[in-house]
Amino acid sequence: MAKLTPAAFIESLKEMTILEIKALIDAMKEEFGIDPSAVSSAPAAAAVVEEEQGPKEFDVVLTSVGPSKVAVIKVVRELTGLGLIEAKNVVDAAPKAIKEKVKEDEAKEIAKKLTDAGATVELK
Repeated sequence: MAKLTPAAFIESLKEMTILEIKALIDAMKEEFGIDPSAVSSAPAAAAVVEEEQGPKEFDVVLTSVGPSKVAVIKVVRELTGLGLIEAKNVVDAAPKAIKEKVKEDEAKEIAKKLTDAGATVELK
């Protein structure tokens, strides 16, 4: 028997009825001792492992301004692109999220800039 390519196999499936495909699946279960529907659970298992590793995105929250409010406002302006008044309002509203849903490396970098300016920051 000639070996089927994946494309040829898929084309042959397109020509089958649902009952014929079910019979094919049952035959595969019997012949090889595998359940093709069990393959779809592998991505779900990978998602569980990813969740156990911790969050991939963080919110950078300014919890307090510290002694140097002007320096913190400058950093907030740099990070967000806000104007002076808007950045001051964000800083005055602490605790306030500065950036939301950023990657871990970027969140740590933002937190470092803010803490270097004298602010207290929390990653959530």
